[in-house]
Amino acid sequence: MMNNGTRVVVTGMGAITPIGLNVEDFFNAVKKNEVGIDFITKFDASDYKAKLAAEVKGFDAREHMDFKSAKRMELFCQYAVAAAGEAIKDAGLDLEKEDAYRVGTSVGSGIGSLQAMEREHSKLLDRGPGRINPLLVPLMITNMAAGNVSIYYNLKGKSINVVTACATGTNSIGEAYRAIQCGEADVMIAGGTESSVTPIGIGGFAALTALSNSEDPKRASIPFDKDRDGFVMGEGAGIVVLESLEHAKARGAEIYAEIVGYGCTSDAYHITSPAEDGSGAARAMTNALEEAGIRPEDVDYINAHGTSTHHNDLFETRAIKLAFGEAAKNVKISSTKSMIGHLLGAAGAVEFITCVKSMQESYIHPNVGLQQSEEELDLDYVKGSGIQMPVNVCMSNSLGFGGHNATLLVKKYE
Repeated sequence: MMNNGTRVVVTGMGAITPIGLNVEDFFNAVKKNEVGIDFITKFDASDYKAKLAAEVKGFDAREHMDFKSAKRMELFCQYAVAAAGEAIKDAGLDLEKEDAYRVGTSVGSGIGSLQAMEREHSKLLDRGPGRINPLLVPLMITNMAAGNVSIYYNLKGKSINVVTACATGTNSIGEAYRAIQCGEADVMIAGGTESSVTPIGIGGFAALTALSNSEDPKRASIPFDKDRDGFVMGEGAGIVVLESLEHAKARGAEIYAEIVGYGCTSDAYHITSPAEDGSGAARAMTNALEEAGIRPEDVDYINAHGTSTHHNDLFETRAIKLAFGEAAKNVKISSTKSMIGHLLGAAGAVEFITCVKSMQESYIHPNVGLQQSEEELDLDYVKGSGIQMPVNVCMSNSLGFGGHNATLLVKKYE
């Protein structure tokens, strides 16, 4: 797809993560290589194969919204509303002065509320169908993150919930970018949110053998390491404010970065494994590069999907080699999941924020915990300490169960 001429910029960011409850704290922790992984506290996981998760710590919904609103939201929605509030404030966006029908919402969740489902299913079994909470469905369904953000901030424009498993956050931002490009909105509040550290969430992914069985928090989420054995479940939210350049300039907004490319493909291969040759993910990357008119050698940094599973890290490496050719060996690559685990539907959104911060602060974080890669994993995966260097163009990749591939290309605003 060629750009129709409408430039789309990032003017605000908000985050709830396992290593910080706002963007500043999150990225300061990133720069210190902090790992937000520890033993699960949300339930007794002693009988579970996977015993570690990257839980959000110290979050109190009442600090971000009124008590009545918070009570009618599950955790994944609370995270989204909190992160959206930070992003809107960060953007200096006065919603009273905006046409509410020109401000849209694109906030996705991969799973919705497993907590509500588990809680009400127990009631059903113990006390019968008459005791099920009448609000179960609107508490549980994935679109309620977008719904609650829209309701809480009175955003009356296009409101969508993209669900593409682990690619959700990236697709949500990408579809918001497209909505502004196509003239459907002037402003989009976009990103992803997730809270699935529950018995069925951990048990289900562990049964799939997708989760790490490590009991060492520093050696559990280790993307691109030869000893990687699965991902670590994380939780949180990442939300950004996107605007048309014209709208941002008209209100005198500070512009953080510009989105210049978005690519999506499907592997059409397998329900959990990426295509082994990396062809699907590679095409998403090349589509984003072509839209942006950017050459592979001009990309400074790839924030990889990098889940720390054997298949993902190997096949994503193959994809980067396919898409970048000779330039693949020169681009810096790291995965934020090495610090915050895998936030599922929120992962791509928090990683997009990481890309913007990397450009702002001229800093690329390492794959924390990476010691040694196997033979075929021979690209420049940053390890040890981070790198201070000018970062002008970043790529963020997300790959989801079902074969969903999504890539965003973001660059310094000029």
